[in-house]
Amino acid sequence: MAAYLIADVEVKDAVGYEEYREKVPAVIAAYGGRYLVRGGAVQRLEGDAHLHRFVVLEFADMASLNAFYGSPEYQGLIPLRQKASRSNLFAVQGV
Repeated sequence: MAAYLIADVEVKDAVGYEEYREKVPAVIAAYGGRYLVRGGAVQRLEGDAHLHRFVVLEFADMASLNAFYGSPEYQGLIPLRQKASRSNLFAVQGV
């Protein structure tokens, strides 16, 4: 069953975030992930959440998503993202 990594990212340092953006796609692909959403316009339909940059990644299953997130390659990139942004990440199992 597919699994999705959903991220709400508030970029604080665009220059610093660019290094992360350049390096992360190869790591995502190496673990079988693919982008479904990467930035783009966001429109609130209900609620009062603050809207930022959204990213949705699809993986074959939760094990693949967790293998990506826990991989040495991605763990090495997390500090780049955290230094340049504030993020909320969620792993969601699909149907």
